[in-house]
Amino acid sequence: MPELPEVEVTRRRLERELVGKSFKQVVLRVRQLRLPVPAELAKILPGRTVRGIDRRGKYLLFDCGSGWLLVHLGMTGFLRLLRGTSPPGKHDHLDFIFDDGRLLRFHDPRKFGIVAWLTGDPLQHPLLAEIGPEPLSGAFDGTYLFATSRGRRVAVKQLIMNSGVVAGVGNIYANEALFRARIRPDRAAGTMTLQECTELAVVIREVLEDSIGEGDACLVAEETVAYYPQLFKVYGRGGKPCPGCGELLDEIRLGGRSTVYCRTCQE
Repeated sequence: MPELPEVEVTRRRLERELVGKSFKQVVLRVRQLRLPVPAELAKILPGRTVRGIDRRGKYLLFDCGSGWLLVHLGMTGFLRLLRGTSPPGKHDHLDFIFDDGRLLRFHDPRKFGIVAWLTGDPLQHPLLAEIGPEPLSGAFDGTYLFATSRGRRVAVKQLIMNSGVVAGVGNIYANEALFRARIRPDRAAGTMTLQECTELAVVIREVLEDSIGEGDACLVAEETVAYYPQLFKVYGRGGKPCPGCGELLDEIRLGGRSTVYCRTCQE
């Protein structure tokens, strides 16, 4: 599933390629993803210019002047930026064709993505209004995390994966950040000290920025991607030696998600 770094890498690549370009045509092949796909996009977008591309959590926002094209990649979605015509595959649900001949294609096998048209302030839209602070912003720090976690019995990992607490920290990077911060993922959030919250906020930013840096440097011909090769210290490595102490990593389920940690290194 694309997480914040993958979405941010996609945003940066699209920003470099598409800002200043105008939509020429929109081809819709499905009526429904996670939400209905607005049929009016085929009439609204042609002739409009992409003024900028923003991100809120895991949502992409294309500034089209008097409205915003919102895209969420869901669990299996990604965007391909192609030159010229290319026959669509089975799960290629939308094409955005630009005036320079390029084509932005939305591919989503499980149809959990979202494509919507927003007017007014996009941050006040119901899909975005309740999202917490961005983890790469100054609004997310140890003081905020400490105050938010007080009295909470929910596991730390589940707290930082709550989009209402902090935007876009998914399963992969929650595992990695907690390992780097030496905090057990199943520990009650309310037991963290201010110092631990400060350290955790710092390493969440670090693991996200490190991954964004890796993705930005990993150019893939023909594709604007949501996925790229990455090396993780704990995610997906349950039962293998801990890179810190050599003990075997434990794998448990928290909130229905695979969770890997070291019982020796993390407290």
